[in-house]
Amino acid sequence: MRIQAILIFLCFNLYYLSAQLIISENENSAGGSFPIYTASKHADIFCDSNDYETVKIAVGLLASDIEMVTGHRPEIVHDKSAFSEFMIIAGSLEKCSIVKELSSSKEINSERLAGRWEQFCFKTVQKPFPGVKQALVICGSDKRGTAFGVFTLSKAMGVSPWYWWADVVPEKKSNLFVAPVEYLSPAPSVKYRGIFLNDEDWGLQPWAAKTFEPETGDIGPKTYAKIFELLLRMKANLIWPAMHPCTKAFYHYPGNRETADDYGIVVGSSHAEPMLRNNVDEWDVKTMGEFSYASNAGTIYNYWKQRAEQGKNYENIYTIGIRGIHDSGMEGVSSMEDKKNLLEKVFADQREIIKNHINQDVTKVPQAFIPYKEVLEIYDNELNLPDDITIVWPDDNYGYIRRLNTSNESKRLGGSGVYYHLSYWGRPHDYLWLGTTHPNLVREELYKAWQNGCSTIWVMNVGDIKPAEYLTQLSMDMAYQAEPFAESNYVKIHLHNWLQHVFGSKAGSSIQHIMWEYYQLAFERRPEFMGWSQTEPTMVINPTEYNHFSYNDEAQKRLDRYNRLSLMADSLKHTIPNHRSDAYYQLVYYPVRCATLMNRKFLHLEKAHNYAKQYRVSANDHALLAKQAFDSIMLETSYYNEKLAGGKWRYIMSMNPRSLPVFDCPMIPSWETAGKTDFGICLEGFTDERPRENMYGSRLPVFYTPEDKYFTDLFLTGNGNINWVASPSQPWITVNKNSGILKDEFLKKEERLWIGIDHTKLQDGKDRSGFVTIKGGTREFNVPVRLKVSGIANGTFIEKNGLVSIFGENYSHVESTSGYKQEVSDGLGYSGKALMLSAPMNTSMIDDSIEFKASAEYDFVCSSKGDVKVYVYCLPVHPLNSNHKLSIGLSIDNEAPKIVDYQTFDRNETWKQNVLRNSAIITSVHSITEPGKHSIKISAFDPGVIIDRILLLFGNNEAGYSAIPETRMK
Repeated sequence: MRIQAILIFLCFNLYYLSAQLIISENENSAGGSFPIYTASKHADIFCDSNDYETVKIAVGLLASDIEMVTGHRPEIVHDKSAFSEFMIIAGSLEKCSIVKELSSSKEINSERLAGRWEQFCFKTVQKPFPGVKQALVICGSDKRGTAFGVFTLSKAMGVSPWYWWADVVPEKKSNLFVAPVEYLSPAPSVKYRGIFLNDEDWGLQPWAAKTFEPETGDIGPKTYAKIFELLLRMKANLIWPAMHPCTKAFYHYPGNRETADDYGIVVGSSHAEPMLRNNVDEWDVKTMGEFSYASNAGTIYNYWKQRAEQGKNYENIYTIGIRGIHDSGMEGVSSMEDKKNLLEKVFADQREIIKNHINQDVTKVPQAFIPYKEVLEIYDNELNLPDDITIVWPDDNYGYIRRLNTSNESKRLGGSGVYYHLSYWGRPHDYLWLGTTHPNLVREELYKAWQNGCSTIWVMNVGDIKPAEYLTQLSMDMAYQAEPFAESNYVKIHLHNWLQHVFGSKAGSSIQHIMWEYYQLAFERRPEFMGWSQTEPTMVINPTEYNHFSYNDEAQKRLDRYNRLSLMADSLKHTIPNHRSDAYYQLVYYPVRCATLMNRKFLHLEKAHNYAKQYRVSANDHALLAKQAFDSIMLETSYYNEKLAGGKWRYIMSMNPRSLPVFDCPMIPSWETAGKTDFGICLEGFTDERPRENMYGSRLPVFYTPEDKYFTDLFLTGNGNINWVASPSQPWITVNKNSGILKDEFLKKEERLWIGIDHTKLQDGKDRSGFVTIKGGTREFNVPVRLKVSGIANGTFIEKNGLVSIFGENYSHVESTSGYKQEVSDGLGYSGKALMLSAPMNTSMIDDSIEFKASAEYDFVCSSKGDVKVYVYCLPVHPLNSNHKLSIGLSIDNEAPKIVDYQTFDRNETWKQNVLRNSAIITSVHSITEPGKHSIKISAFDPGVIIDRILLLFGNNEAGYSAIPETRMK
């Protein structure tokens, strides 16, 4: 029996909930299935010639979608006289004559749609007209609602919104049946939902100008038509057009605004482009004067008025206010009072233009105010903002929203929204190359905004579109229906189902694991940030903060994770069907492979320099690995641009946007090798070679649990080969390898031994010590081994080698203000399970009159006393709104809490480091008078605190960069 190809679309129209629209290759066993296509019968499509152009475009694309899936293109008819036995009837409630007839005859319930915003219904109807056996009716409350219904059917047939933009070729099907259905879509969660094309200089613009739309030589109507189609397929409705100097203004090219109107896309403009004006392209300082409303108001007023006249017949959102010409501060005023007064004058004049040229009732025209960067400070100085204007709260460019509504702001007539970055050009460092923002960070911040009432406008800065396909889909799905994202683990389900829709059920499950790990690694440090804000060419090494000698070699553990990931992606690549191989390369292989290579480039180069100090001959090998990584990035990017999809994407992908030093080829050092054949060893925790005569005082960290393993490196320091032998002094000491040869060959000049404890050979619970003897050539080393097991209970967090490590989710006790709960967020934090101390329990997120307090306590046992330095690692979120800070209290046992406010201001150095590492580090020093059981309490006095992990350091220990494994006796 043929396996049914069924895709289920639900009331939330995402990827997995309860069935509402079921498409199968077999007829429904209960009967009544509607045949879109079979070998013996097929449906045609009706579209009223008087309907909206948006509907006509959607219907035409539906016909093409059916052809992609079945090989048969249905006829599109415009009159009842051309009806066949089976008809798909698609039309808006407002303009489709057949829909009106069906409504009059009560075959469809139009009352449920009347006056609604962007909603649609499906219904299978029996014998609706003479000669028609069955119809599938898609009715929309308006033009976009109708298009969304049409594309819901396309997606259910297996046509991805990304079929063109990511070459997701749909599976061929010999039959297509729709099970009997009657369904009404919900209203969108966010009214205006869309994207901002930005920083297009290295991808979208050169690709459009040279490859896709050379007749325009720019991003023009042909390119925008493809973008607008993508938006409709994602149930989005808003565009902020590209606006960098390389791109002409949206209104420059005849056809851009008409194309937007045809596709039903609302046009807005960014925070730097008031009144739909692209100042970078359209304002000429030489002929028009300074862009200062303080000194040149008349010229600027007329400039804005002209655009209002040009756009009055189209659906737009007008950005209100004024900044500099391109993402800079307001010109012509210096004091805060003058800035506020001038901005209020600008509001009045802009609204006068809207009233005179667009609508006498200015409150009926959508307007947006975006308090981005320095504008937020002006707003906070009691700026008088008209109540019907929508406040669009921006993030800090790195995925953390700077501000949300207070109780009073949430009551504004114009509502509020969010401007959020999935791509960014700017300080402290760009991330334009690969889409690496963690999906669960997107979910956490956007869902928080939606709960706070930000439901009027959501705009995602997606850069060139191509590097951020899934993140764009995720954010648009959230904007369309936010409710399913109430639980943090839904994001992993959403990713899984999206990948299954793109690659099939079997491959999708494997790819989901790959991509989740990809996002986890990038959350710890994006590939573009591996230069640690490097500003000089890579011939000058900026060391990373990864430790190569402690914590099991942090750097190598990161490399190992990336290498496993890359191997998985490469292995799976060979199993992907040919028709999906281009999609796999774009969505999975290229980002995973290049992120791996970027980490290899920096970490192997750093190893080379570190190992050269120990006279390791292998230092040259690591330098060569760094160079090979750079060369491989070049090869992969060349394939992307030249050969992928037959050259379709030539010029779309740049491996070095803005030509920043972090992307450069490193200068590969070379170290001379000593002639004498010799070798050395390096114990974990030490950075220098340990010859025999200096072994005293050098030893591995103490072993506690069966999981504990520590390394000892053996390495050549001269030419030639050396045979070596490792012999444990006791049967309970284990070594992963007991003998071998250090060879003067590439990648064979060093050996890492892992020493551990076999606890099955220990029954008396006593502490022990021993050693491992390493012999090679004329040298012999004794590596001390110490075991501590006495007096430690299972399940206890303990001090191990001077530190206690606890992940935020593993609290002993929690408390919170009424109306809030604790929530472990799957995927957030280096630990992957960060604790949100104050997750709201309903959509009424915040009452500023409530005194907020939440706390988490963590029990631990220590063997040391005296001063202990506490590190609490939190997500670098910002205060919820202007009535809050980010205050937490840290206390051990019953001491008074030490209060720390870790909010950051004005893009200062702390903020820069926080966003680069996705972690805010709060430190304090406490005193423990006696060893034994203790408790550390973290109290949050403001909502929004998210705890990743806690580290307590005794003595001279230093924290690592990544998450140190928990010190727990299991």
